[in-house]
Amino acid sequence: MRSIAHVTYIGHATLLIEMDGVRLLTDPILVRHVSGFLQRHRAAPTMSVGPVDAVLISHLHRDHFDLPSLRMVGHETLVIAPRGTGKLLRRHGFHHVVELGVGDQRQVGALTITATYADHVARRPPFGPDTHCLGYMVSGSQRIYFAGDTDLFPEMETLGDQLDVALLPVWGWGPTLGAGHMTPERAAEALALLQPTLAIPIHWGTLHPWGMGWWQPDFLSTPPYLFANHARTVAPAVQVQIVKPGQTFAHRQALSYIG
Repeated sequence: MRSIAHVTYIGHATLLIEMDGVRLLTDPILVRHVSGFLQRHRAAPTMSVGPVDAVLISHLHRDHFDLPSLRMVGHETLVIAPRGTGKLLRRHGFHHVVELGVGDQRQVGALTITATYADHVARRPPFGPDTHCLGYMVSGSQRIYFAGDTDLFPEMETLGDQLDVALLPVWGWGPTLGAGHMTPERAAEALALLQPTLAIPIHWGTLHPWGMGWWQPDFLSTPPYLFANHARTVAPAVQVQIVKPGQTFAHRQALSYIG
C-alpha cells in the first residue's frame, strides 16, 4: 500500500512536504515583511513548522530566500540549494549546505531529491551571487515535483513519468508578471506536458508590495481559479486541488484545515 503524502501550503513558494517519514520545507518565508517592500497579505503562519529534515531552496530572489526565515528553521538544518549559494549560506552560519546543479541528487532519509531545470533568472539583486535556478523532484513512495519559480519549458515533458503531484507556480507577488513566470494559463499548459495525477497551484495569495493588497486585491485570489478553469480544457485528466495558505492536502485523502 502506498504511503500518504501530506502537502501544507504555508504560502507563496513555502510548502511543507511530508512523505515516508521525511519532512521537507521549500523556500521558507515565515515572516510578515520581506525585503523591505513586500508583506504578507495576512499574518505570518501561526502553525509551528516544527523540525524538518531538509530545506529546499530554488533560488536566491528575496521572495524565495529569506535569511530571517531560515534562521527560524535553525542553523543546523540541512539546506539543499543551487550551486553558488554555499558561500553566502555559510557566511550566515548555515554549515550543513549541499549545492546541486541540474540533474544532481541527494538522499534525505527514504527520499531522493533531484534538482531540475527552471526557466528563471536567478541572480540575487543588487550584487549577486549569480546562481542556478532550480526545481526539485522528490521521489519516494510517490513522486512530487516542486517547480520553484519558472516559466513553461518544453523539457517539462521529461519530468512527467509517473508523476503523482505537481506543485506549480501560477502567479507572483504583484498585479503583473515579468519574464520567467507562468500565468495561470501557461501553468495549465504545463500540465499537458507533466501529466501528473494531481496539481496544486502555488506562488499566489501571499505576498504583495506595500498597500497593493488593498488597492488591487484580485491578483491575490483569482490566479488559482483561472488555472483550474484552464486546466479543465487543456489537461482534463489532471485533478486540480486549490489549497489555501494554512491548509494541508493529504494525497489520497480529503482536505483538512490546520489553522
